[in-house]
Amino acid sequence: MAGKLLPKLCFWLGLLPLALVATSGDLAHAQSVTAPGEPAATRPLAPDSSGPTGIVAYCPDLQRLVTLALTKERFATIAGKQREGNVLDTTLPLTGWKDCSVYGARTYTCDSQSFGSADEVAKAQTVILGEIKTCLGEGWTEDDDRSSPVYAVVRSSRVPVSMTVATNAEADGYVVRLTLFLRTGG
Repeated sequence: MAGKLLPKLCFWLGLLPLALVATSGDLAHAQSVTAPGEPAATRPLAPDSSGPTGIVAYCPDLQRLVTLALTKERFATIAGKQREGNVLDTTLPLTGWKDCSVYGARTYTCDSQSFGSADEVAKAQTVILGEIKTCLGEGWTEDDDRSSPVYAVVRSSRVPVSMTVATNAEADGYVVRLTLFLRTGG
């Protein structure tokens, strides 16, 4: 049953690349494809993170996270060891990202590689936003009313999933922090 339902769910969500591999029943080794005429990401987040199709390596992981957010279990199936409080490691880190974790039942977060300056991380944030929108496809847009130069909100018009893509200062530089969450209410 799940083998037939997942491709339909992925198609409805606008995750056609994931729907194509979901029919094989092996999501752990899913690979993304780019349809003719679809734009591909221009710069990968991390060196060697772009696959042969031009889609960034973390795209299948991100697509899977969106799908998991909509399931009854949400992120419980990828929750790992306990950290502090309500924070858990994850068994599904985004390829090329670091310090990925699950917070509660509805939130997933990851940090990019480190950057040396605020200018570098701002440029990286712009690239990552483009990569995310390309990866997730139609229906995913930046919410300009809720965004700022250091904080962007990306929302789906089809499902109650959103994410923030923010720049953060760390002890050793700057990172882009992606936080994916299930929206509640309207």
